[in-house]
This record gives sequence, C-alpha cells and structure tokens, in this order.
Amino acid sequence: MGGPEIITLGCRLNIAESEAIREMAAGQDDLIVVNSCAVTTEAVRQARQAIRRARRERPGARIMVTGCAAQTEPQTFAAMPEVDAVLGNREKMEAGSYRPLVSSAVETRAREGFSTALDTSGVGAKLHVSDIMAVRDTAPHMASAFSEHARAFLEVQNGCDHRCTFCIIPYGRGNSRSVPAGAVIEKAKQLVDAGYQEIVLTGVDVTSYGPDLPGSPSLGLLVERMLKGVPDLPRLRLSSLDSVEIDERLFDLLAHEPRMMPHLHLSLQSGDDMILKRMKRRHARADAVRIVERLKSARPEISIGADIIAGFPTEDEAMFENSLRLIRECQIVHGHIFPYSPRAGTPAARMPQVDRATIKARAARLRAACAEERQRWLQSLVDTTQSVLVERNGASGHAENFAPVRFAAPQLPSSIVRARITGLEKDALIAQEALDD
Repeated sequence: MGGPEIITLGCRLNIAESEAIREMAAGQDDLIVVNSCAVTTEAVRQARQAIRRARRERPGARIMVTGCAAQTEPQTFAAMPEVDAVLGNREKMEAGSYRPLVSSAVETRAREGFSTALDTSGVGAKLHVSDIMAVRDTAPHMASAFSEHARAFLEVQNGCDHRCTFCIIPYGRGNSRSVPAGAVIEKAKQLVDAGYQEIVLTGVDVTSYGPDLPGSPSLGLLVERMLKGVPDLPRLRLSSLDSVEIDERLFDLLAHEPRMMPHLHLSLQSGDDMILKRMKRRHARADAVRIVERLKSARPEISIGADIIAGFPTEDEAMFENSLRLIRECQIVHGHIFPYSPRAGTPAARMPQVDRATIKARAARLRAACAEERQRWLQSLVDTTQSVLVERNGASGHAENFAPVRFAAPQLPSSIVRARITGLEKDALIAQEALDD
C-alpha cells in the first residue's frame, strides 16, 4: 500500500503534522494513524467513528490514535478495543513512536475480538501521552511532501496562551511556542525546490508568533523575512488569524504585497459584544468590522473567512442576530460555523446553556447567510481572469482569493495558470480555458 494510512480530522495544522507522520512512519503498510480533533464534542465523536470504520475495513492493521482528542481524552480512546496505542501531541512528532508495537510473528495473528498484545497489559499500556503544558519548544517537523494537496502547509507556531471560555484546545496543544525564522525559511526553500508554488503558514494561534523567541519577532516580521529569503515562492497564504493581533507590519503585507494571497480567515466567534466578553475574547464587534473595512479598502479583492459559534451559553435572539448581521457586514464568504457544544473542564460548560434545537437552528441560519454571501461573491467573479493553482487532479484548483475553480479541460497539476472564468456551477467557478501569458 506504500506506507501508513493517515486519517486526518480538524485543522490545517493537523494536515501539516499528518504529512510529517507519513514520513516518520514510512514503510509501515500495516499502520493506520487517526490524527484527531477536539474542538467540539462532534469532532471527538467523528474520531471514534473513524476508528471503528478503519477497524472494520482493515481488521489486521495496527491503529494508533493521536491529535488533540487523544491528548485531552486519552483514556476514552485507550478503552476502545479497536485501538492499539494512543499518542499525545508531543509523542506524535517523535519518529520512535511509530516503531512496530509487537513482533512480526504476533502481528500476523488473527485479531479475534480485536485483541492485541497491548490489550493483555491493560488500557494503561496503550497510553503514550505526556503533559503537554510542560512542552516549551516547537521542533520544526514540517513535511516535505504532501500527498493530497498542491499547496504545502508549514507549521510556524503551536499551542495557545489564551483561555477562551469555550475552548479545550490549549489543553491539547499546550502553551504558545514558535519555530525560529531560520528553520521556517530553510523548510520553505526545500518545499519550493520540491515544486510547491504555494505555502500556507499554520499554527494554533499563528498571530501570537514570536514572543517566546529572542528579540520577540512578530508574524509580520517572519512573513517579511520569508518573502525576502525565498524569492522563488509565488504564493504565501496564512491560516486562521486573531484579528486583534494583526499589527501594522502584517496589515501592510496583507494589503499591498502581491505574493501574499488576498484571503484572510479570522477567528471572530461571535458578533455580539456581551457574548465576546463571556467567551473571554480580546476584541469587540467594532474591531472585527473595522479591520475588514480597512483591508477591503486597501485591497478590494480580498476575501474573508471566519469561525463563528452558534448558540454559545446565554446567547439570546438579539445576540444571535448580531452574529447574523456580522456575516453581511464583513462579507464572510468562507464561513466555518460551529454549533456550540460544552467541553468538560471549560468555564462555558458551567454557564446557562442554550437548548440543542435552538443551537441547531441558529447554526443553519448562519450557514445559510454565509452561503448567500458566498454565492453573491462567486457570481461577481464570472467574466474575470483569475490566477489559479491547479490541484493534483489537474481538473480543479483555487484562485488567489481561495475561490474554487473547475477546468473544462485538464491542466498541468501543481501549476499556476491564468484562467478566464466563464460560469458558476453550484459552489465552483468554471474556467473554459487557460490563457497564455
């Protein structure tokens, strides 16, 4: 099969780390690694579902579970009979974690009742999870090959120092820590040499990059140095940003640097000031609207994405309407809508809860509002010319503003082409032809 099977759930950082895992576990065809997410209770349920499906489909494989859900709920996964080992977020970035667990003679045994050699020692023997809060560095385990994407995801930061009342992720990722700029630039050069024309900088809280490094460099300074140090990189994109941490240096790059992609995903979470305060966010509604207005004024083609939570505890209809209006005011066309679900151990779980039916209905209304904005935006791009990075299938790609594009005729995979947009079908722009330069 050509190496381990990696099942990735959750964020772009998980995608980057899964590719590093693929390299570290190269040659282990009998291994399945489930790289889990813990952002919601639904994400944890999906991880458990993926594990059970993997066991049904490949009864003789070894299954390792890692990621944020494995870090925050290790006993939950160790108790599953389908699971051979549970790795913490630190352990998953250590090559030694992926050595075969048992001898080849035992590995070929019949898997009656999902029993494993580790099971005979009990649940505890499956656990390889250390205290993530004790981790103080971020080793640059950044993959040099990405099996499913034309763009490369490059980890520059991990962990989070903030304690939003709804969020379990700091307990899965630890405190904020940054990769030194030299290591980032060197890895970026390797990726460009390998043929990647777009790099996405990822992290848990990317805009908090730098205070733990000598001289306290900012994300803007890292981007500036990277663009200068890797002149052959055509496209640089940023993953989710905290709007309040976009300083003037980073703003100037986003607004005026052509190699910075005109696409920004903001961690907004709510459009109501009281809910933002109860979430322990550090921005007000007006701050979010202001940064988007400034960016669009400086660079009109920029597209905006955002994370928004539906039904946060104590949210009434008027508070919800503020979030609904924020979608239109900020022209959010890449919306990630999360129905609130309580996470044990977080302050929000102890607040008065909104009933599940209301949460579900509000999430649906938010998604509908985002879909309306998105369709209006995509329609506005018909009859324009877009620069498109072609995906590995040669049939589709993404414009600089991250609009999805489908080609009428196959294109060279991983190339950047100028394409005339002639139509819109469902959620993708249609390019009938690629233009010659």
